[in-house]
Amino acid sequence: MKRVVSVSLGSSKRNKSSRATILGEEFVIERIGVDGDLDAFARKFSELDGEVDAIGVGGADIYLWIDDRRYTFRQIARLISGAKKTPVVDGSGLKHTLERKLIHTLAQCGAVDFANGSALLTSAVDRFGMARALSEVCPRVVYGDLMFAVGLPIRLRSLRSVRVLGRMVLPIITRLPFKWFYPTGEKQEKRTPKFRWAFEEATIVCGDWPFIRRYCPERMDGKSVITNTLRKDDLAFLRDAGVARAITSTPQIDGESFGTNVMEGVLVSALGKRPEELGENDYLDALERLKWEPNVFTM
Repeated sequence: MKRVVSVSLGSSKRNKSSRATILGEEFVIERIGVDGDLDAFARKFSELDGEVDAIGVGGADIYLWIDDRRYTFRQIARLISGAKKTPVVDGSGLKHTLERKLIHTLAQCGAVDFANGSALLTSAVDRFGMARALSEVCPRVVYGDLMFAVGLPIRLRSLRSVRVLGRMVLPIITRLPFKWFYPTGEKQEKRTPKFRWAFEEATIVCGDWPFIRRYCPERMDGKSVITNTLRKDDLAFLRDAGVARAITSTPQIDGESFGTNVMEGVLVSALGKRPEELGENDYLDALERLKWEPNVFTM
């Protein structure tokens, strides 16, 4: 039996362990949160090295992307350096393929009316595959990188502006402490709604769930939310907010979805390759074998 563990800078309240059969392999899949404790986060990678089949980085990114150009968060790279034998993934390889495929699948089957809607993506550099796909199917997209990562009330309305800005600032941002740009530990549980107008303008809200939950207003009546991981209490939160439908990209295990870092770890383990050996076609082929479909929750 293979074991994949996601070590998260997020809250330990969301910890869980599940078993599943994926691509003919038996898996134990775990999530361990360290409540924002950087020392505990680093220790886990050293402790798990050589003991598990893959380690996922949760509640953080190792890499941010602009097209095929990769920028490495130096602090996160240092913290995970204790894992020298076991493959470490942050979900970015799967995001490029799975989330791009997700948007096109939803557009083609008519589950979401992108053509007549308007979308808000909380961060394009975190999910560049999704950003590219949205630019192809939705005529009105706001990319919220400056709003939700930096705190500036500035809409980015084109992928070109994301590219230009990203190439200017990502070499600087990735040298700074990660917590300056992303909520960790108990901060993920705290709601500080802001830029309400950005959510109100959108009919479709997309992006990382901790970002959405932290900053969204109390009411999102009739909207569609497209994200990566939703637990039962998250679905209840969205239902209470009046959301019409919630859609997740990763397969359900025990009735809930795990993060992209976990599923990338599962695929890396199942395919028997290190993440740097896998290309887009490898992920797409694996998704085809999994008979992957989006999870659509109608509220």
